[in-house]
Amino acid sequence: MKKNRVLHLWERFSATPLRRWMFSRIVCFRAPYFGSIMPLFISMQPGEVIIQMRKRRRVKNHIGTVHAIAMCNLAELAAGTMMEVSIPISHRWIPKNMKVEYLSKAETDVRAIATLSPLPEFDSNSSEVWVPVAIINHHGETVMKASIGMWVSPRKQV
Repeated sequence: MKKNRVLHLWERFSATPLRRWMFSRIVCFRAPYFGSIMPLFISMQPGEVIIQMRKRRRVKNHIGTVHAIAMCNLAELAAGTMMEVSIPISHRWIPKNMKVEYLSKAETDVRAIATLSPLPEFDSNSSEVWVPVAIINHHGETVMKASIGMWVSPRKQV
């Protein structure tokens, strides 16, 4: 079976903090919008991705906490990369829905943890898969929960 390109790249770059930083920049080059939150990938495997975002001026709101939409961006990036490394290369995904629950102010750096366990079976039919994402603060408290609906379908044969 052919290996997923993103997972292969992660395995090459995940050995050191500098290489994880480089991997994160490569992802943001490919999907420039996510560069605004300066994500740092911490771990990646089929079924789980963890990404960190530092609390810095560009992601703060008017009260000095991490902006809700910055956390939504982080959640979407985590869910998307988790889907990318979890589905067969014969399939593709696109975000279709997002449900968000803000639980408390994010006053520190945050991490997004996107998980999908057990992984569903993907066949020749298209389906919607809901990916839960927890946004956790520096103290281990969940400050936001997201559930992102991903439309998964077979790639068109060319």
